[in-house]
Amino acid sequence: MAKTVEDFNKRRLRSSNITVVVSIALVLFLLGLMGLILINAQKYSDYIKEQLVVNAYFDENYDAKDSVKIAKSEMETFKKIQTLSSVKRATYISREMAAEEARKSMGIESSALFEENIFPSSVEVALKPEFVDPAKIDAAITEIKATPGITDVKNNSTLMVEVYNNLNNILKWILGFTFLFLVLAVVLINNSIRLKIFSKRFIIKTMQLVGAKRRFILKPFIKEAMILGLIGAVLGLGVLFAAWYYFITQIGTPFAQDNDKLIILVVAIFLGGIFITVCSTIIATWRFLRSNVDDLYYS
Repeated sequence: MAKTVEDFNKRRLRSSNITVVVSIALVLFLLGLMGLILINAQKYSDYIKEQLVVNAYFDENYDAKDSVKIAKSEMETFKKIQTLSSVKRATYISREMAAEEARKSMGIESSALFEENIFPSSVEVALKPEFVDPAKIDAAITEIKATPGITDVKNNSTLMVEVYNNLNNILKWILGFTFLFLVLAVVLINNSIRLKIFSKRFIIKTMQLVGAKRRFILKPFIKEAMILGLIGAVLGLGVLFAAWYYFITQIGTPFAQDNDKLIILVVAIFLGGIFITVCSTIIATWRFLRSNVDDLYYS
């Protein structure tokens, strides 16, 4: 009979530990997922901003006799634009390239309908993400336009401002959801630990009644909480990165591969899971240490 009761208690303890580990792993998985989304949301936001280009045009007047001189002058201007503080990257588009692009856009295969040099050469400029900002766009465009050799700069500033505002709103929502998941993580892990400690409330009080000090009683519970938190964090992160790897290989989009931020996220999940688990264990155990024996039947 004693062996049966002991086996039952072991199974119940094992089941309780598994439940706590699964709860911790699930919560940390969701929390880590929101962290990855937040990291990549900023990266992807910058990527989208870099796709919004500004077109800087050279003089339309073109004389074939001065083609060498004009080409040299345009290349010097192009190099100056590349060095501007607001420029992420720049692409030189010659008159021939512009004519070819015009033929493709109009569906014309023959070059006999218009001359190649009727389109001015230009520089396609992608601004740095921080300059795709309503407060900085005009200054960046003015800087490009002031470059010697550039006669006109065209851009869709309304589109840039709209994209900037929409991306910022999305980032705010993601940040809000991340904070919400953090609160839920604390609550769910805390509840799982409280249920586990609740099942041992009589053991805790018995140890205290026979003279065991509170520190002595807390020590094994804290040690167990650290182990459960560590196992839960390993499982949660393992599933998280396996799922994330599958996602990025299937989608193939330019998600962030910032190792420093990923390391910080992993460390934060590990330490956060262990910290929340240990704190919840101490609070739950301390509650029963301070309670009376009669209160254990109504807890």
